[in-house]
Amino acid sequence: MSVTRQTAEAKGPRPMRADAQRNYARLLDAASAAFLEHGADDVSLEEIARRAGVGIGTLYRHFPARQDLLEAVYRDQVESLRARAEKLRETEAPADALAAFLRAMVKFSSTKRSMTSALLATLGTNSELLSSCATVIRGSAESLLKGAQQAGVVRADADAGDLIRLVHAVNIATEKSPDPGQADRMLALILDGLRSQAATEG
Repeated sequence: MSVTRQTAEAKGPRPMRADAQRNYARLLDAASAAFLEHGADDVSLEEIARRAGVGIGTLYRHFPARQDLLEAVYRDQVESLRARAEKLRETEAPADALAAFLRAMVKFSSTKRSMTSALLATLGTNSELLSSCATVIRGSAESLLKGAQQAGVVRADADAGDLIRLVHAVNIATEKSPDPGQADRMLALILDGLRSQAATEG
């Protein structure tokens, strides 16, 4: 469970009971999967509750409005991505950590696209939620990119913002592709282009 879930669950006059925490986590997971499959606007709250194995009343106790659920799922996914970046930095070689993070970004972008359009309809482009989450994502990308650059395995002129945009472009290009391996191949081309001359010659 991510830090976001833990902090969100602790809001209010007292901490949630263990069963309420489990229901909260199940609802986030169910909503994330449903949004990825059908889009954030095309799945009912009843369907999400059914997937989570809870009643609709339980969903509304945690998320009084659909917007509350959208925001919670988005924050949770961004926090999970940040935690993934930290773990990769600690356990993988710099080049492998960056590659794995970019693959995780491709997967995240698939859910993000439908959620972002739904959130923009109510929050606007300058919302605190979207700007703070964008800062977290960019910070994670910059940290892993810098580590790979310092290790001499990635070209020095690579920019984290450019990488995030390239990942987004891969997601757009492959969104409706019948080929499940296309995104990985396109990402491999990006990674090849990132390699420093020394790493290529080595």
